[in-house]
Amino acid sequence: MTDRTDVRTGLLTVDGATLHHEVRGEGPLLVMMPGGSADAGIYDAIAADLADRWTVVTFDPRGYSRSAPAGPVTDQSPATHADDIVRLIESLSPDGAPAALFGSSSSAVVALAALARHPGRLSRVVAHEPPVVALLPDPEAGRALFAAVREAFRRDGVAAAMTTMAAGLAPEEGEAAPGPERAAERGEAPTPEQTAGQAATQGQAPDPEQAATFRRMHANLPVFLEHVLCPFSGYVPDLVALKAAAAHLVVGVGRDSRALLPAIAAEGLARRVGAGVAEFPGGHIGLTEHPRAFAARLRDVLAAP
Repeated sequence: MTDRTDVRTGLLTVDGATLHHEVRGEGPLLVMMPGGSADAGIYDAIAADLADRWTVVTFDPRGYSRSAPAGPVTDQSPATHADDIVRLIESLSPDGAPAALFGSSSSAVVALAALARHPGRLSRVVAHEPPVVALLPDPEAGRALFAAVREAFRRDGVAAAMTTMAAGLAPEEGEAAPGPERAAERGEAPTPEQTAGQAATQGQAPDPEQAATFRRMHANLPVFLEHVLCPFSGYVPDLVALKAAAAHLVVGVGRDSRALLPAIAAEGLARRVGAGVAEFPGGHIGLTEHPRAFAARLRDVLAAP
């Protein structure tokens, strides 16, 4: 029997990139996609918890960390990333068995593209708070926000961009702002160390491996802000295809972030395609705020009939 703490690493060549991926455990395939500027390391704690029941696959998206692109990084497409996922599934599930797929934030957008494009390869898809502005009551306001974030990055750098995004995602005055979103009210920009590091280390100083993970994620922020944020948030889902596959789709929302843009978009998606909605611990980044509780909730969602 495979030790669920054992991590097997590999490289997969896809069109235009080489994907670094990590595999734990055994059982049905579960692919966990990192969002934002994160890489496979964001799921270390959760993957270990779930590897008793699933073969858990995590990876660095193309152009991030250890997944080298074949050339200069350009604007990214959710469809291209979705095709990367299917190539990864095919390489790790040669018998053709479908895989479960989890994505959060920008990677939840990839999850929607994957289900629309390749429904036969996926047994269940959990899309946690995809920030798809087309599903908002005011799509133009959403597009303007993310365009302003990218412009702040181009003009003043990463910290200014993250502050602009945190402020834009915060609820209206008078509503509670959970977790790192409160940073916007203080004029502070959440960093990978704040959003992932504090939760992962539970208040302790990170060990060398965790510190290396945080440095990789921080180094990915320019690619995310320039080439991922606007194309992914501007993605228009294939609602017809998603409605046809709605029995396989669960839309996740954070318990503490239901007033924020990504959760509003997520619930709008669920209504339009008839998908189920599952509440997860924490806010938009609940998987790093409460990794053990988040893993337990994901276990229940994946195992539900």
